[in-house]
Amino acid sequence: MNEALVLCRFLHFTVVLMLFGAWLFRPLLLNGEALALDRQLTHLTRWLTAIALASGIAWALLITASMAGSAAAAFDVDTVALVLGNTFFGQVWRWHLLINALLLALLFTPWRSNLALRLGLSGALLATLAPVGHGAMLDGLSGQLLILNQVIHLTCVAAWLGGLLLLVMILRQPSEPREVLRRFSGVGYWLVAGLLITGLINVRVLTGQWWPTPLFSGFALILLIKAALVVGMLALALFNRLRIDDCEQRMGALKRSVVLEWLLGMGAVAAVSLLGTLPPMITG
Repeated sequence: MNEALVLCRFLHFTVVLMLFGAWLFRPLLLNGEALALDRQLTHLTRWLTAIALASGIAWALLITASMAGSAAAAFDVDTVALVLGNTFFGQVWRWHLLINALLLALLFTPWRSNLALRLGLSGALLATLAPVGHGAMLDGLSGQLLILNQVIHLTCVAAWLGGLLLLVMILRQPSEPREVLRRFSGVGYWLVAGLLITGLINVRVLTGQWWPTPLFSGFALILLIKAALVVGMLALALFNRLRIDDCEQRMGALKRSVVLEWLLGMGAVAAVSLLGTLPPMITG
């Protein structure tokens, strides 16, 4: 059951991050109209939103089974209603699923082209992931600040990964990518800074240390793997930034590099999905 929950968390986190990040970067990367790309993005985001809703429902059922200690409880309406109505997770998750359903409905209406609506709903969907897991471990003001820090962290991750997804789509189009890469890199510096600062705050608050120990077991090992994947992403981003002037002459290598950077990001999300099911070993 734990393996299914980790897989479900990974799938749900991935699609929610991609939705917000791709829509956020659309006006930043492309100033004018790109009808072919917009059609692809609309089709893709409909699927991502539908997958988010399905995996969100599955997540609620798996949590119900975990809390009840029985897989059969996931299919018992009264037990599911009890979890959704009387637990902190359930109260957050009811809003999360409602926002997800509204977003999916929006994408099949004439208002689907309204960027403000898409960003507002996908941003709310992203924000309601923050109190789930370790973000809900503390009470009072400390807990509220931890959730706020997690919202900022998730926003930076979503912008980076969703931006990379959109960049992959752009690079598949016949175009000159130099200016697009410059704009992406310019925003990327701020995203990396926000990602690192909020990540360190999370680790410090949850473990009582700047880095948990023992280093090669449990929570600390998975966190180390996540950090290594992020460093790999940073190295690829820096390499592409330094080679930006001759990007048209190495389009094949550039595409592979961006795809690899995006895949490393997926690996980091997978590590986060596992981290959320492990105790953070608070020592302070």
